[in-house]
Order: sequence, then C-alpha cells, then structure tokens
Amino acid sequence: MSSRKRAISEVEDAAESDKPGRRPALDHLAEDSTAGESQTYELSYPPKSKTAAAVPFQQPSTLLTFSYTPERVLEFTDSALRYYVDPPLRAELKYGYERWIKRPEEKGRLDGLLKAVLKYRSRVDAGGADGAAWLRDIAVVSWRGVMTKILTAPYEDRDGWELNVMLVDGTLYLEEHTSNEKLVEKEYMEPRHRLFSYFGYSFESYCTSSHPDRREVHAEGRSHPFGWGGDVDTNVQWCAVVKTKLGDQRLVIGGEVDCVRERFKGSTDTLVELKTSMTIRGPQDEAKFEKKLLKFYFQSFLLGVPEIVVGFRTPQGQISTTQSFKTIQIPRMVRGKPHAWDPSICLDWGHRFLQFLKSTLASQTNALRERSVWRARFSPGSGVTLSPLDDSGVAEVEAGEDRVGFLPKWYVDELKGRAKPSQDTAANRPAPAADPADSVDTSASSQPPAPG
Repeated sequence: MSSRKRAISEVEDAAESDKPGRRPALDHLAEDSTAGESQTYELSYPPKSKTAAAVPFQQPSTLLTFSYTPERVLEFTDSALRYYVDPPLRAELKYGYERWIKRPEEKGRLDGLLKAVLKYRSRVDAGGADGAAWLRDIAVVSWRGVMTKILTAPYEDRDGWELNVMLVDGTLYLEEHTSNEKLVEKEYMEPRHRLFSYFGYSFESYCTSSHPDRREVHAEGRSHPFGWGGDVDTNVQWCAVVKTKLGDQRLVIGGEVDCVRERFKGSTDTLVELKTSMTIRGPQDEAKFEKKLLKFYFQSFLLGVPEIVVGFRTPQGQISTTQSFKTIQIPRMVRGKPHAWDPSICLDWGHRFLQFLKSTLASQTNALRERSVWRARFSPGSGVTLSPLDDSGVAEVEAGEDRVGFLPKWYVDELKGRAKPSQDTAANRPAPAADPADSVDTSASSQPPAPG
C-alpha cells in the first residue's frame, strides 16, 4: 500500500479532496480499508530556539474523585485517599518487596475516566443544566499520563510513543497505544528494573497514612520498620478528575494522586505528588535531575498539584534526604542552565498538537465510520504522523472486547441515549488502571526506565 504524507497546512483543504490530483476520498477507504492510498498527515517538530507563543493554561479545578479497591472495583468514594506524613530518614526502600501485589500490565484504557465523565455529566443534569451540552464543549478527554507525554515531547530525545485517537461529538478521546508484545515486555521486566520500580511505591508507603494526623498503626504481632505505611498493592488507587483549559480548548484530565496534606476539601490545593531520584553527587547528577524535573513538573501541573516531595536515595535503595518542591517554582530552577527547558514551548506545542488532531479528524467526519480510530505516532526529533487505522488495526485496538474503537460500547450507547440496563454492572467490574502511564512514572529514578 502506498502512502503519501500531508503537512498540516493541507488539512484545511480536505473538503476539496475529491478533485483530480488530490488524495482519494476516505469514504472509499472506509469500505475497503486495504485498497487505495492510505493518508498520513504530519506535524513537524517544534523549534526550541525560537520564542514560543504564549498559550494560557487555566488552573485545574476538581470535578470529582474516585477510588479503586484492592479488587480493582471503581467506587466514587475517597476510600483509597492517603495523607502525607514525613518519611523516616534512611528508610529502606527494599522493604516489603517480596509482598508487593503488582497490578498486571494492561492497555491504557479510558474506561475508569469515562465512568467519571458520565458521573459528572449526570451531576450537571441534576443541577438543572444540560450535561450533554457540557460534554460537547469539552475538546479533549484523556489520562494525565498521555497529556504529559504530549507536552514534554519537544524535549524528548529518546522514547517515541503512539496514541489511539477518536473524535466523537466534537470531543477528542486519547489513549496510549500499547501492543501485546510491549505489554509482555513490560510485564516481564528485568529484575533490576522491577526493583527500581518498586522503590517508588515503597517511598509512597513511608510517606503516607490512612489517617490525616498520625502515622499508620499496625496490628500487633507484625513487625515493620518505623514509618512503614503498609505493604504495596498497586491495584489500590485514589484518582482525581479535573477540568482545565489549554488555549481555547477545554480539557478533562484524570490521574492518580499520591496523597494530600492534612485534609482534602475538594480542591487541588492540598494535593501532593511523591517521587524518588538518585542522590545528587555532582554536576552530572544535577543535570540529570533537572531534566527529570520537566516530567515531574507537568505531571503535577496538569492536575493542579502544588507540591512535589522527592526522596533522594542511594543506589542500594536507602533514603538519604527528602526535599519539597513547589510545582509553580520548578521552571525557575532550570532557567538559564545548559539543559534548560521552557514550559512555554511545551504548552504551545501541546496546543498545536491538539488542534492538528481535531482539524484533521473533523475534516473526515462524514467519511469515516463510527468505529474509526486514528493512530498518532511521535518520533523524537522528527514530529508526529497521523493516519487512520484499517480494519485489522481497529480490531487490534478493540482486542475482542465489547468496544466501538477503543471506547467501551456502554459509553457510546450512553452518548447516543441507548444506555443498556447492564451499565451499572459494567461500572462495577474490575477496571483498567487509572492512568497506566502514571503507574510507570511513579517509580522515577535516574536509572534507566523499565522496558517499554
């Protein structure tokens, strides 16, 4: 099959695509996805040497929160909420490793976030407003991990990524694409990388309690190190869903939140993100940490998390010191440094990327079928390509599940006013990870990341 790449400047001309010499109409491709010429659109890599356009970003505000139980049941409660406590110095991060209950690797489904979207839409209806109109006004629905990948792309020089993209009723839905081979690779990571991954979760245990004003109290007969908050079970998550705005595009973003300081009052001002990193021993380590701060910054910035607590550890996994960073102040820490990054470039790129997705997909709306899925591929130093998936590609995305593209069928039925009685049952089944990309990033260290 041949492929002709198109620049974003050509997208606006898509309405005239049936003229001689132009690309074939996509309604023909929809009927016979293996015939003709597949379309590939391009968005070039942003230049980092030029001053970026100032794209405003609205302070995120919380729509709702939810929890996953140890059985991976989603419930709209704060049962999984944890409170910050100061971790003990010289805490051993290897502790409890053999008892770690690790959630299996899985595709980056939006299911949990979509249940939250419908929940909030029903609240809008109950308040006398139009919930359907509220949702139509949302430009993007995505997990925080996906948005972090998008915004940090201008400074990513090693790892590419792929997203599955759908446009439904004017709203873009984005999920990270992970092949079955990649899932297996991530599930069976090297023992060394698996241990480094665990260090991040262990630090969370030392830093959190189920009580707002004291450390965890363990049952008698069990001996744990001072400050241990409980054995790690990554099935359990507390998640926040926020609304925000990038330029003129309204976003609904969901992601796991590690803990809060003192009390949670429904706003983002007490949220805390927890990270680990290698102890800084010289200029080279400092440069690595400052580069890592880009991801730390946007992960917290996107959800409105105002504070990041970093545990600096030895290579053997012992905490040497902790430091609290105000999220809003992090860009100043790297300004003027040799490897400095500029959040304005990231926001400008993210805004253009989302516009690129929406304008491309919207120009093909009448030609594409209901289950149409597009694949966005990012290559470091090059940019993004975007193309529609053929039947076999969509089937791979659906993975034999009851889905329309990658959206669960119960969600699409609800949007169409055809919700089935079994939806409540579906909403209580064990669900995919709250934010699969976050579950990898939690273990941040200066060591090489786990495969995938």
